[in-house]
Amino acid sequence: MFKGIALSVLASATFGVLYFYTQLLGDFDSQQTFGWRIISTLPFLTLFMLFSGDMVHVKTILHRVIQKPILLLALITTSLLSCFQLWLFLWGPMNGRGLQVSLGYFLLPLVLVLVGSLVYKEKLSKFQMFAVVFAFFGVAHEFWRLETIAWETLSVAVGYSLYFLIRKKLHTDNLGGFWWDIVICMPIAIYFTQIGLMPYLKFFEVPSLFLVVAGLGVLSAIGLGSYILASRFLPMTLFGLLSYLEPVLLALVSLALGESIGTDEWLTYIPIWFAVALLVLEGILHLYKQRIRTQNLTKNITQLDKKL
Repeated sequence: MFKGIALSVLASATFGVLYFYTQLLGDFDSQQTFGWRIISTLPFLTLFMLFSGDMVHVKTILHRVIQKPILLLALITTSLLSCFQLWLFLWGPMNGRGLQVSLGYFLLPLVLVLVGSLVYKEKLSKFQMFAVVFAFFGVAHEFWRLETIAWETLSVAVGYSLYFLIRKKLHTDNLGGFWWDIVICMPIAIYFTQIGLMPYLKFFEVPSLFLVVAGLGVLSAIGLGSYILASRFLPMTLFGLLSYLEPVLLALVSLALGESIGTDEWLTYIPIWFAVALLVLEGILHLYKQRIRTQNLTKNITQLDKKL
């Protein structure tokens, strides 16, 4: 459980850095940035998987496809869903729609909690129940305020939920499945890098772009790898609730980039931030209780050894 929580926090922090990092790629538009992100992510993701021992899943899925070719269609579906989200993640802050995208990530955990409760019959703790109530209030206020929802917000909330659900049903909810998502998407990524006049000339005009693109790959591999691993180690409800840390960071980065929260929007963000605070408090209490149990167990073993 602790490993999954740590990976989820690492992923959220990395995504927050990535949201700001896109500003270093100002020489590229969102399509070219997406293409280079996919291309640069694959080698670093492969290294990440070699280090974590997850490359075995790549071979397992390949054997499954050979035995049952229809699985390839399902992998293409998850690849398209995944790559669309990766594109939208970059497109939002580069086009002044970062807050709309971040709101989608606020809504996503609620949808995941709903899926976990209804489909997988997962139970919520008291802290998680209160967190859901506060988060629901914030999202409901946004619906009431706008009387609609931005397509970016809906795309993240519904698209990512569908992506995780399909992967879980296919038993490809591991880094191997995501590795295949990236590989299948590679032709689209390569095409996007060709958009524009003499696209490769920019690397010679601004040599630092080589390092910037490499950094994009490193951050993407760490963030996405940690995120996928966290989804495997945690129940879907807890995974969904911990995901609230990411949109908080994305919203803060969007503000730092010049976007603003209107007076009538605070009732959307404050309840959701309070929900995140409840989850952090629950995590601290969980770690404290775990430490006390460990200390008591060590004490009991020591006393037993003395008696023997």
